[in-house]
Amino acid sequence: MGTMERSASIDERSLATVVDRFYDKVRADPALGPIFNDAVHDWDEHKHTLVSFWSSVALGKQSYRGSPMSVHRAQPIRGEHFERWLELWRETVRELFEEAPAVRMIGYAERIGSSLRMGLGLSERRGARPLGIPIVNQ
Repeated sequence: MGTMERSASIDERSLATVVDRFYDKVRADPALGPIFNDAVHDWDEHKHTLVSFWSSVALGKQSYRGSPMSVHRAQPIRGEHFERWLELWRETVRELFEEAPAVRMIGYAERIGSSLRMGLGLSERRGARPLGIPIVNQ
């Protein structure tokens, strides 16, 4: 990866770089890749939409028109997918931004993740139980 300059500010260019790098990781991820690759048919268009989304979140631009909730509701998403998504997001954002903007971008993602999880009826896992162990009431 070399010694790339980390961005000190959030702008459309740095957002496009984050989206690009992040979704390349997502596509290659064993847990997330199959869900995303199955759902996204045109990655260039999808990344363009995501840059628009993040520009509206982080820069207050009014360019994004869409419904993240309905898009995600159609997918087989589980709680552990959110955890992995956030893990990769934090890692990518810290690679590309200096500390202050990285913390801001992570905060946005955590809030968005929480509201999506609530909307999808997925509880937050606060270290409750190991992943993959079902809750069985006898």
